[in-house]
Amino acid sequence: MSSWRVLGLISGTSMDGIDIAVAELSATGGRAAELRPCGSTEVAYPAELRRRLLAALPPAQLDAREFCVLDTEVGRAFADAARHGIAEFGDVDLIASLGQTLYHWVEDGRARGTTQLGQPAWIAEATGLPVIADLRARDVAAGGQGAPLAGVLDALWLADRPGPSIALNIGGIANITVVGGPEPLAYDTGPGNALLDAAATRVTGGATASDVGGLIAADGRVHRELLARLLADDYYRAAPPKSTGKEHFNADYLASAVRDVDIGGPDLLATLTELTAATIADACHRHGPRQVIASGGGVHNPTLMAALRERLRGGRTATDVELHVSDDLGLPAAGKEGYLTALLGWLTWNGLPGNVPGTTGADGPRLLGAITPGTRPLRLPEPASEPVHRLRITHPTTPLEAE
Repeated sequence: MSSWRVLGLISGTSMDGIDIAVAELSATGGRAAELRPCGSTEVAYPAELRRRLLAALPPAQLDAREFCVLDTEVGRAFADAARHGIAEFGDVDLIASLGQTLYHWVEDGRARGTTQLGQPAWIAEATGLPVIADLRARDVAAGGQGAPLAGVLDALWLADRPGPSIALNIGGIANITVVGGPEPLAYDTGPGNALLDAAATRVTGGATASDVGGLIAADGRVHRELLARLLADDYYRAAPPKSTGKEHFNADYLASAVRDVDIGGPDLLATLTELTAATIADACHRHGPRQVIASGGGVHNPTLMAALRERLRGGRTATDVELHVSDDLGLPAAGKEGYLTALLGWLTWNGLPGNVPGTTGADGPRLLGAITPGTRPLRLPEPASEPVHRLRITHPTTPLEAE
């Protein structure tokens, strides 16, 4: 297979902006692939669009007109982001978009449907390039959770590391991928930044939408009774694979939890920080990992990372679990979800499955997504003859492989 430059676009559950990453991807033989990060960045949503997106989250009622407007406006924002990425990192061959998740329908532990905003026609029209989007729905139709798709990258990337290893992403929702067991396993552990963001908005009267640097939480103390109440949520005891989102862990959920609790802002943020750390660490300890490799916005919160590091010490394992960030292995933490999206697009473009059934619970491997043609007639490459089983992250000079 030839080398392809792919631009990946995604906005996470925090809805604070659009992640952009450009990767050069190629198959190297021996069922291996190579990903060279070419650059990543983030662009913020227009303030009014972000406000409307947050206002559309459950339990809000969304009419057809507003849904159409949001799908269009997010598509236009993604188109602008794609042009920004091309201007900054150079021309690309195709674009992959995971869009903006608005709702993830889970009932009785099974994903029944999933909705991502961001009409890809706007991206194709703005760039003239083919766009691969709607990357979750096929996995859900095949009995999977449709999330976390990060397990695809992680299972390939960490395949050669001594295991078990866990890749952790701390976005609005936190998820892990366990590699090195009988088969890769991935699932959402619960809230990452979702409740922290809701609490920061609540205690600052909307002056800030997040606890930047964990500074508010650092001034507080954990409210043990509230923490115990939050930890009693049935989601944490559900068996994987499983997925969740802001349809569950949202501002109304937080308001209900603290309704009869006398607690100040710093103590509330400290308690929610501990909740995120505890639920991630508990999930990790179940799999006896040697190391946890973290990425996502949460790695920039020193208070959260310190709480997580403390929770990972000892626990249910005989030895401490090492906590790293993905940059240590050559994959920039800030751009990891963008590079994941680029990888998913490359897999589909080359006729390769984009899901790992053990990580989503799907009935089998599936080709993911739908392709919107660009300006030129659509010409797909010859499908790959065999799937890839490992992924090497390289840079222009020295390849960085797992040792």
